[in-house]
Amino acid sequence: MALDPALLDWLLDADPALRWQVERDLVGAPSEVWGATRARIATEGFGARLLALQDPDGQWAGGAFFPSGFDFRGPEAAEGAGQPWTATTWTLNTLRDWGIDAAALAGTADLLAANSRWEYGDLPYWRGEVDCCINAYTLANGAWLGADVSGMAQWFVDHRLADGGWNCEWVEGSTRSSFHSTLNSLRGLLYYEAATGGSDVLLAARRAGEEYLLQRRLLRTLSTGELVGPWVTRFAYPFRWYYSMLNAADYFRAAALHDGAAPDPRLADAIEAIRAARRPDGTWLQERRHPGRVWFRVDVAPGEPSKWLTFYGTRVLAWWDGASERALSVRSRKV
Repeated sequence: MALDPALLDWLLDADPALRWQVERDLVGAPSEVWGATRARIATEGFGARLLALQDPDGQWAGGAFFPSGFDFRGPEAAEGAGQPWTATTWTLNTLRDWGIDAAALAGTADLLAANSRWEYGDLPYWRGEVDCCINAYTLANGAWLGADVSGMAQWFVDHRLADGGWNCEWVEGSTRSSFHSTLNSLRGLLYYEAATGGSDVLLAARRAGEEYLLQRRLLRTLSTGELVGPWVTRFAYPFRWYYSMLNAADYFRAAALHDGAAPDPRLADAIEAIRAARRPDGTWLQERRHPGRVWFRVDVAPGEPSKWLTFYGTRVLAWWDGASERALSVRSRKV
């Protein structure tokens, strides 16, 4: 897929946390170029700002998943108010997603082991708790920072539901998987596998979770074929815990590249819906902001062209279209 030079210039005019990924995945720059940009995340821009907000005890905002002193009965916890995004887990997720070197957080794993406990049950940080999404984040963050989270990896094998995926409401008795929970679990498992090599048992669990989403074409219920919800086609960055077809397609791109596999044909409906959401100038709009307290804004307001979403959308389409072009070339050579 040929990329508009003006669009690339617009994307490159960005914080190092985004720019290095544009250089690597869209421009195809040499590793020494994007690697140098990536190294800047720890010293300037968004990444440096988040690092500077870390507490002496290794946490952010004084808490594991919620800020210290969060009032679970107050207005900030009311329906629609949104999850605060400032505490330790959310900040680690962000820094890891941006690609900052774990060396910039040297000692953090030990500090969290000593000082951070989950709001649920006062459980030790690197042991996780009962929520699939929280455990998936902790699995990935632990693998990234060098903590021993092997027991948590097994947790996902033990708590996978009969239909193939996961649901954070399993502890309340749910037996049906959730798009949100399954995608977040898959991301954690894939990151852990890439970092540690994984195991056949974990790979089988990942494959089952992927099949759950693929059977539903990333979009639809299995029973009626209707959209699983309006949120599935709504794009917003940061992704947070929310499912969208763009978030899911980005995962399947990463999984296919990790596995050395071609794109699954069942992604086609979601890919074409992502393509249809692209504006004539090649950008995607920020469609909403997930409500909740943040340290600072990293993307535009709803209704404006988003560099982050445009990067993700462009990268997914380039991967899909490139694979299709390679397949056609192979078939033509055989003929």
